[in-house]
Amino acid sequence: MQSEPTDLAIVDEDSFDRWIEAGSVEKHYWLDLWHYRELFFILAWRDVAVRYKQTVAGTAWALLQPLLTMIIMTVIFGKVAGLPSMGDAPYAIMVFAALLPWQFFSNALSAAGQSVVSNRDMISKVYFPRIIVPAGSVLVSLVDFLISLVILAALMLWYHFPPVWNILYLPLFMVMAMVAAVGAGLVLTALTVQYRDFRILVPFIVQFGLYVSPVALSLEQIRSKISPELFYIFCLNPLVFVIEGFRWCVLGGEFRLLEPPMLVSFAVSFLLLAAGISYFRKTERSFADVI
Repeated sequence: MQSEPTDLAIVDEDSFDRWIEAGSVEKHYWLDLWHYRELFFILAWRDVAVRYKQTVAGTAWALLQPLLTMIIMTVIFGKVAGLPSMGDAPYAIMVFAALLPWQFFSNALSAAGQSVVSNRDMISKVYFPRIIVPAGSVLVSLVDFLISLVILAALMLWYHFPPVWNILYLPLFMVMAMVAAVGAGLVLTALTVQYRDFRILVPFIVQFGLYVSPVALSLEQIRSKISPELFYIFCLNPLVFVIEGFRWCVLGGEFRLLEPPMLVSFAVSFLLLAAGISYFRKTERSFADVI
């Protein structure tokens, strides 16, 4: 006796949001970023909550790390070495204005580099665009940056250094810092998954980057001490444009961000982002196998 088909046997293809077919993951990858936007914010919020919930260590470290670095640099370079500041700005504010984007970049780079490895269980079991993980970890560093702005405001009050109208452009250069951080973080994330030795190299990379960025010295002082060719090489550092932009926003002064060396640093930020996305996309297919 032949049974009649039940409702469960009736398949309506319009009731499915996605079909699993060859090439569908590649074709819909960027669309999936929008579909998984809630996961992006959930992962970012989880990392922020783990760091700051029911503890003062996270908030205290976000305040103390740039503050102590600024004090050390001010004493060694400003007092002992006698390096001049920019214009009428106190040396401490000049250094801290450069430390803000640098601290954000270094923290974001370290967090992104470890993000995929730290979420290995989820990576190996569930499909979602892997780029969400390192990109979401950058938001934790953004929270640290916003907290550090409190120190900047306190320094400006302490030294009676009023803000200038340029500070309205600060969010624009924060976006540029995020572009550089995400690009470098994606490269480092993919390399860390494939070669675990990069977990040891990250602190060295961060420390070395501090010395090749215009933090303790103004860009004009660096320009006056090296040849034009070396100065262009120095500006291959994407943070040169970001740091100089932050200082212009905080300290004011002449607008020199459209000079050729600055445009080189600006272009490197977007090239780094494009290279980071490309390299991450090529390697993430094997993350679940090698992680």
